[in-house]
Amino acid sequence: METIHIEIKNEKALGLLHELEVLKWIEILDEQKPGKPFADKYWGILNEEESASLNKHIEEIRNEW
Repeated sequence: METIHIEIKNEKALGLLHELEVLKWIEILDEQKPGKPFADKYWGILNEEESASLNKHIEEIRNEW
């Protein structure tokens, strides 16, 4: 079998994929929640110190509003 990674552009497509899974034509391995792909894409790029600094900066910016 071949494993591929796809990006869902329309919620109706997810329904179709679930129907294909019920027919045992495909298997959904990992259903990601909204926002998770962004986190996965950048996971591990920043070390802990850089991450803490960035989070602090983001909090400061949010508090300015």
